[in-house]
Amino acid sequence: MAIPSFVDRVKLTVAAGNGGHGCASVKREKFKPLGGPDGGNGGDGGSVIFRVDGGLTTLVEFHRQSVRRASNGAPGQGDFRHGARGEDIVLSVPSGTVVTDLETGEQLADLTEEGQEFVAVLGGKGGLGNAALASSARKAPGFALLGEEGEAREIQLELKVVADVGLVGFPSAGKSSLIAAISRARPKIADYPFTTLVPNLGVVVAGDVTYTVADVPGLIEGASLGKGLGFDFLRHIDRCQAIVHVIDLGTYEPGRDPVGDLEIIEGELAAHGGLEDRPRLVALNKVDLPDAPEMAEIVRPDLERAGHRVFAISTKTGEGLNELKFAMAEIVEARRAALPAAEPRPVIRPKPVGRAKSGQGEFTIVKKGDGEGGFVWRVRGEKPERWIRQTDFNNAEAVGYLADRLNRIGIEAKLLEMGAVAGDAVAIGGEDAVVFDFAPQIETGAELLSRRGEDQRLESERPAAARRRERDADYHASRNAGIDYALEGLPTDDED
Repeated sequence: MAIPSFVDRVKLTVAAGNGGHGCASVKREKFKPLGGPDGGNGGDGGSVIFRVDGGLTTLVEFHRQSVRRASNGAPGQGDFRHGARGEDIVLSVPSGTVVTDLETGEQLADLTEEGQEFVAVLGGKGGLGNAALASSARKAPGFALLGEEGEAREIQLELKVVADVGLVGFPSAGKSSLIAAISRARPKIADYPFTTLVPNLGVVVAGDVTYTVADVPGLIEGASLGKGLGFDFLRHIDRCQAIVHVIDLGTYEPGRDPVGDLEIIEGELAAHGGLEDRPRLVALNKVDLPDAPEMAEIVRPDLERAGHRVFAISTKTGEGLNELKFAMAEIVEARRAALPAAEPRPVIRPKPVGRAKSGQGEFTIVKKGDGEGGFVWRVRGEKPERWIRQTDFNNAEAVGYLADRLNRIGIEAKLLEMGAVAGDAVAIGGEDAVVFDFAPQIETGAELLSRRGEDQRLESERPAAARRRERDADYHASRNAGIDYALEGLPTDDED
């Protein structure tokens, strides 16, 4: 199957890389087998970023490959070695690309300026290693945090041509010929319907004003309902500052006349919607044909009474083109002057996928159930849900550390305040929630090992080291005094 050269709407799956897991490691050296935590952090996952490239005019590259994934972050390692960050994927798109979330229908970004960037999905954060988790209260963590999963979403890319003036009219009315006559664009031109299958774009200079002109191909009666090609291309007129009706004075189709053609096209524009505020000009084309000048003079009064500025033109001889060019420039200049001053465009970052809408450190608790067999308490919030994703539930110390974190922001106290009792189910998160049995003020997991979140092996090593230092000091003192070290009953190396 042939791949089209022009594509202006595609569906795309974008997935960011996962964060690497932190490392739980204990430094080991000669004569010092347990020297302290030295696990490095995991690297962040790569993100997927869209960037506007003014040299592109189609989304065909995404038609060829509809799934894009960034790389994962590398896990941390011992000896304080941090994992490498996953590489971002930067995808180039044409100016005028609209990004929409297919699941929610929300428009995420409208990319119109050269170099503008949009971060579609963020890479997952790398987990902290046990070296980073050490503190004065927790000197020897025996666990590390897991890396978070990268975001993923289904999106639609839709191209809307960025042009100042849009040319509309029936097929073969001369829109492409008009663009070729007033600019350096060289579109395909022929005298049969639907010659133009893609929007053509030309740059026009009129005095000190430079502007762009695009045609909308394939408009016929019923285009807004899917007839012809207009349904696919009407979107390309959305951004235009002005609309020029190109009317064919030389058509031989029965039942058609210039005024009727304009009314039909205006009906399709109204059905498409959102274009009522755009200034209109009317270009009566092909006045070089026999009887066409007389036809132009007949219909001009009716068009002017309807409020339109009318220009009789010929794309073949050039008649009337300068007047039309400067009229378009006048409208474009006035519309630009009315726009607010442009502000620097930051990199667009959407709300993270699947995150709660709570503020920093906030959480909500909702009670569910009828009381028979206990209630279910659902906890939502950015911090607790993120901490759940970072926890290795196979490690009792990590679970104890999680409990301390949850208590520190007041979740246990709030549950007690709302009437939760031991044994009630507490679910933290959304559809993939982790469920606990509520056990208020009961030591669990790592607390039984000693201080919660601490490696007992390192703690047991410290008294031995202290005893060894004391022994060495006593040994040297006894040698100086001429005392036999073993006879004094001090511990020997074998006894330690």
